[in-house]
Amino acid sequence: MTRTTIAIMVILLAMVSLAGTLSAQSQLRDEPAVRDGIIYVGMAYEIAEKCDSIRARTFRGLTYLQSLRATARDLGYSQAAIDAYIDDSAEKRRLEDIARAQLAALGAATDDPASYCAVGQAQIAANTRVGWLLR
Repeated sequence: MTRTTIAIMVILLAMVSLAGTLSAQSQLRDEPAVRDGIIYVGMAYEIAEKCDSIRARTFRGLTYLQSLRATARDLGYSQAAIDAYIDDSAEKRRLEDIARAQLAALGAATDDPASYCAVGQAQIAANTRVGWLLR
């Protein structure tokens, strides 16, 4: 093989590798370890906002969010891809809608703050990830 052929092969391999990386990075929203964690934080936040007797464990929540960022990095996502995902307004609304739907499925009603308290207490008692983020 000539040097030109080898150079072209190296460039093509690099392009294929880069394309695979970019494709994977665009799918961060489909990583359950990250996506579900963000939803759990959103659920805990919503409960703490609606129920006066339950508080969010702020430090624990921030630490957990940092661990989700580390998980994304461990999965091979670049810092730029992670930041883009975090800053995506449409994705934020989508995840908030999922969190609210899950709360509703657990019995929380937007017009009934006591229902958020009941859901929050049940999550704390069951020691779920959402409950772990509350006190």
